[in-house]
Amino acid sequence: MKELEFDKLKELLHEKFNWDPSTIEIKALSGGFSNLTFLVQTPTHRYALRRPPFGYQISSAHDMVRESNVLEALQRAGYSKSPKPVLLFEDETVLGSPFFMMEFVEGIVLRNKIPQGVQITESDFLNLSKHTLDTLLELHHLELNRSGLINLGKPEGYVNRQVLGWADRYSRAATEVIPEMEKTSEWLKLNIPDQENVGFIHNDFKYDNLVLDPNNITEIKALLDWEMATVGDPLMDLGTSLAYWAESDDPEILKMFNLTHLPGNFTRKEVISYYDLHSGLDLSNILFYYVFGLFKVGVIAQQIYKRYKLGQAADPRFAALIEVVKAAGKKAKNSIITENI
Repeated sequence: MKELEFDKLKELLHEKFNWDPSTIEIKALSGGFSNLTFLVQTPTHRYALRRPPFGYQISSAHDMVRESNVLEALQRAGYSKSPKPVLLFEDETVLGSPFFMMEFVEGIVLRNKIPQGVQITESDFLNLSKHTLDTLLELHHLELNRSGLINLGKPEGYVNRQVLGWADRYSRAATEVIPEMEKTSEWLKLNIPDQENVGFIHNDFKYDNLVLDPNNITEIKALLDWEMATVGDPLMDLGTSLAYWAESDDPEILKMFNLTHLPGNFTRKEVISYYDLHSGLDLSNILFYYVFGLFKVGVIAQQIYKRYKLGQAADPRFAALIEVVKAAGKKAKNSIITENI
């Protein structure tokens, strides 16, 4: 990772909060493939700082101002599982880009393996599956108008815009011909549902964006990474989550984002049944949303892989992402043919 100089940041924090610069420690946090996150440690508190990735033209997906505004609106809406924003700085003179700070939520994050020293039973995973979906459902049922959440998106025509937008992103990011992704893109354009639902959606909802309580691994303390959150169709959110919700017989490369493939977790069909029971939405066309989720996962991986190929990102993990694209495309194609999720 490119090195950042933090002297100007420490001076800013001294100016804003009267923190002694000599007592502030800042270090990078490992984890996701998108925006960069740093831990800001003061003698009394810990904060998370978010900044766009290096070598990336700032777009809506990496807009720090918007992500900070999302967290502000979620506080007004009474959502209990979003970190509290602390500082937004829109000038690029301190860290080379806009950035924001929020409270650091202490807990456990499940990535591609169970953290050392953590014990999770099959019963724990069963309860975590339920609580994960409860957290998603709570988000989808938030009040939109008084909180101002409605101003963060344009729900009318959302599904159509998403399909066309992600198809265009794939065309611009492609580094080789992957027929399954091309065919999936065309199928999605031809099968856009007529009916749309409206709710606040996260757009990247999966285990590795959840902070779990160390004292009760099944309890969710916070949901992270709100950069793509908006007002749109909750079933598009569910479809993305289903795409990340790997099962034991899925390709190994698609298990790198979630531990849902371990015993005790809901299957994708059980996820759909639980959401269907508690959402009040019509899930008869859930295949479309699942296929869209797989396509979207493939496009995200393709975009990051292209940055790696162009030398704009040196993280060695990125080299394998082309295999994610291929696996997601193949799974999407097979789901369309078999109508099986």
